[in-house]
Amino acid sequence: MPISTAQFKNGMCIIHEGKRWVITDFQHVKPGKGGAFVRTKLKELQSGRVVDYTFRAGEKFDDVRVETKNLQYLYTDGATYYFMDNGTYDQIELDAGFIGDAAKWLKENDEATVLTADGEYMGVEPPMFVELEVIETDPGFKGDTVQGSTKPATLETGAIVAVPMFVNTGDVLRIDTRDGRYITRV
Repeated sequence: MPISTAQFKNGMCIIHEGKRWVITDFQHVKPGKGGAFVRTKLKELQSGRVVDYTFRAGEKFDDVRVETKNLQYLYTDGATYYFMDNGTYDQIELDAGFIGDAAKWLKENDEATVLTADGEYMGVEPPMFVELEVIETDPGFKGDTVQGSTKPATLETGAIVAVPMFVNTGDVLRIDTRDGRYITRV
């Protein structure tokens, strides 16, 4: 069903130039001279790149039905990641290249959100916050309390994050997966 620029909403998915895009921001502009137009910021579902587009008011686009499924991450064999739908117990296999950067936040048995558009898998989003154990970091020393200083730490999933000086190997940390930022020790 075609939609026009007047129906744009943040989070809506459209087809433009043969690709699926999510509208992350838009603004209707009606200048004093000339026709109205819509400035948008679009994120491509397949690659994740964000671009700015300007459309004439009233342009029509095909709407894409985007659904989210919460799936349990089971395990990986290196090339494939295995998920399970907890409702139907169906097992879903997704390629490691498809998972991309989200893989460094996935821990076995955690829930992940999988995006589907028209029945096709489009992306994987890990939980917003994860709790992961530090497997390697430089040791902290008594007196390492300088405000704002950090050191790298390798987590159990292979992700490397900047942590405060007092964090040691074996500590469990809460991490914000949106930007890979250390939140607190658990």
